[in-house]
Amino acid sequence: MTEREGEVMRLLADGMTSKEAAMQLQISIRTVESHRINISRKLGFSSIADLVRYAIRKGIVAHS
Repeated sequence: MTEREGEVMRLLADGMTSKEAAMQLQISIRTVESHRINISRKLGFSSIADLVRYAIRKGIVAHS
């Protein structure tokens, strides 16, 4: 996973929308969605929920 994909994953797993993540990273929403698709493909996720569970297990985001 690239550094940018990691940043996108962290923001999405932390509950941000694609629009919010795009604004935070100063990139387009479409770019955020492309990164999300690439992350899902690389890690075998079928949903955002899978991404969030992975991020919590790996300590990328805290479980609240």
